[in-house]
Amino acid sequence: MTFAGSPLPTPDDSPAARRYNRIHRWLGLADFVIGSAFLVLLLVTGWTGWLRDLAYRRGFQNYTLAVFVYSFFLLLISKVLGLGLDYYGFRLERRFQLSTQNFRSWLWDEAKGFLVGLVLAGIVVELLYFMIRQFPQHWWLITWAVFMGLFILLAQIAPVMLFPIFYKFEPLDNEDLRRRLVQLSERAGTRVRGIYRWKLSEKSKKANAALTGLGSTRRIILADTLLDNYAPEEIEAVLAHELGHHVHRHILKSILVQAGTTLLGFWVANWVLHYAVDHHVFNLEELSDFANLPLLALTATALSLLLMPALNAYSRYNERQADRYAFESIASVEPFMSSMNKLAQQNLAERTPSKWVEVLFHSHPAISKRVAAAEAWGRAQNSSPQA
Repeated sequence: MTFAGSPLPTPDDSPAARRYNRIHRWLGLADFVIGSAFLVLLLVTGWTGWLRDLAYRRGFQNYTLAVFVYSFFLLLISKVLGLGLDYYGFRLERRFQLSTQNFRSWLWDEAKGFLVGLVLAGIVVELLYFMIRQFPQHWWLITWAVFMGLFILLAQIAPVMLFPIFYKFEPLDNEDLRRRLVQLSERAGTRVRGIYRWKLSEKSKKANAALTGLGSTRRIILADTLLDNYAPEEIEAVLAHELGHHVHRHILKSILVQAGTTLLGFWVANWVLHYAVDHHVFNLEELSDFANLPLLALTATALSLLLMPALNAYSRYNERQADRYAFESIASVEPFMSSMNKLAQQNLAERTPSKWVEVLFHSHPAISKRVAAAEAWGRAQNSSPQA
C-alpha cells in the first residue's frame, strides 16, 4: 500500500476536458429548448389540431391508425428539427478524438434509432390513448401499472434485442479474466448468464462496462476499449462497483423510485388534461383527442426537470454505496483509483466539476471525490490494527 504521507494529488482537468463538457452541456440545453419550443408552438398555434386532422385523413378515418400516424409525424418533425444538433454532436466527438465512427455509420445509427423509437413510441402512445378511451376516469392509474410492466420487460429484453441493433457483442475469450469476474460475481451473490466483449471501439474510443438485464438476460458487458487498455485488477475494480449495485439492491430500489415518480407524473398529467378540457385550453375538447399529446409531453418534461436534481442526488448516493462495496471486495483500492483516473482521461470526463454542475447534471459523484473516498478507505485499512 502507498497511503502513508500526503494524499495522492488528483490530476487537474485538461482544457480539452473542460471545453468538451461545457459544449456538451450547452448542446443538451439547446436540444431541450428546441424540443420544448416545438411542443409549445404546436399547442399555441393550433398546429397540433391540423396534424391530428391530417393523421385522420392518412389513417383512413380510423382512430387507432390515426394515433400512430400522428405519432410518426411528431417524431419525424422532431427528428428533422434536432438533426443539426445531432450532427454537431457527432462532429464534437470527432473533434475531440473520442469517436471512430464515420458519417455513413452515424447516419445509419440515426436511422435505426428513429425506427426503434417509432416502434416503442407507437406502442406507448397507442396504449395511452386506448386506456384514455376505455377508462376515462382512471386511465392514469391503469396506464401507470401497464407502463411499469413494460418498463421492467424492456429492461429484461434490452440486452438481447435492442443493444445488438447498435453494437456487436461476442463471448469473452479471455478465460483467466472470465474466471476472475465470475468468482467476483458469485461473491456478490449474483449469477450472470454470460460475460461479453462489447465492440465499442468500432464507434468510440471511450471505455465502459455494465451489468445489464434482469433474470435470464443478466450479463456482464465489457467494452473492448476497456479490455485492451486496463489491467485485470482495474477491470475487476470497475466490475466490483457494478456488482455493488446488485448487492445494495439498487435495481429494485430504482424501479420503486421510478414507479413513484411515474405515478406522480400520470396523476399530474391527468389533472392537466382535465383542466385543459374543462377550460377549452388550446381548443382541446376531450381527453381522448390525441392532439393533446404535446401537452402531455410538456407536462412530463417539466416534471422531469423539476425532479432531476433530487433524482441525481439519489443516484449519486447509490454510486457512493457501490463504490464502498468495490473497496471492500478488491484486494487493494489502488486499481480502483487508477481505473477512475484512466477512465476520466480516456472519456474526457471532468474530475472536478463545479458544484452546481454536479448537482444539476451528474448522476455520479465527481471522480475526484470518488478517488479521494478510495484513498481515505485505503488509509483507514492501512492504519487499522488488522493491517
